[in-house]
Amino acid sequence: MADAEPQTGPAGPKRSDLPVRVASAVVMLALAGFAVWRGGLVLTAFIALAGFAVFVEYVRLVAKIAPDPARMVAGVVSGAFYVGWAAFALVVMPVPLLIAVVGLVIATDTGAYFTGRALGGPKIAPSISPSKTWSGLAGGMAAAGIWAGVVALGGGYLISAIGPNGPSLGEALRTVNVGIATLIGAGLAVVAQAGDFYESWLKRRAGVKDSSRLIPGHGGVFDRVDGLLPVAIIAGTAWALSQALGQ
Repeated sequence: MADAEPQTGPAGPKRSDLPVRVASAVVMLALAGFAVWRGGLVLTAFIALAGFAVFVEYVRLVAKIAPDPARMVAGVVSGAFYVGWAAFALVVMPVPLLIAVVGLVIATDTGAYFTGRALGGPKIAPSISPSKTWSGLAGGMAAAGIWAGVVALGGGYLISAIGPNGPSLGEALRTVNVGIATLIGAGLAVVAQAGDFYESWLKRRAGVKDSSRLIPGHGGVFDRVDGLLPVAIIAGTAWALSQALGQ
């Protein structure tokens, strides 16, 4: 996610943009929720459109960085591979996994934000992302781990419901390794933060604060999904491999 930085003008701090941010967030959640609810081609089209917007913003950043045409082409190709792989992974994974992956990234950002603000402490890479702290990373990992553990336990509970004895929390605990799920969630939180740092690094080199101004109060689409891209690549690829090996 983009760094939250106060904006100031000649007469002091500008009026809070919180109402605009909230309104934009509501619209984004409504559109995403509708796409997930409809599924099928609607969901695929939504992911493809978002992926295209991210790729365009990625190219705009590269265009400000690349010193020559050769490196510009290399940047565009790498961006197409990175964004395209993530979008394809989101398209092919089942909806429950898609929701779990998005929820994990949200949990990471939320845990990192509040823990970082509460505890502060040393910065991870101040020259790239001044607001990111080690305490925030730990908080993001904890939140993502809890989310993954709860999702795994919930999935095990639902699976137990189709058994002969009906839904059972004990059966869910026996069939699902919540500890491993929690560790995987914490590890993916690090991956999400790496995606965040990567986009921040691109923006620093390009000399811009946001990837675009497409979303009022939030910047660009890339700013909103920077942590989701690498997590989607790993989760979607792992799911596809498990399906292929299971056949």
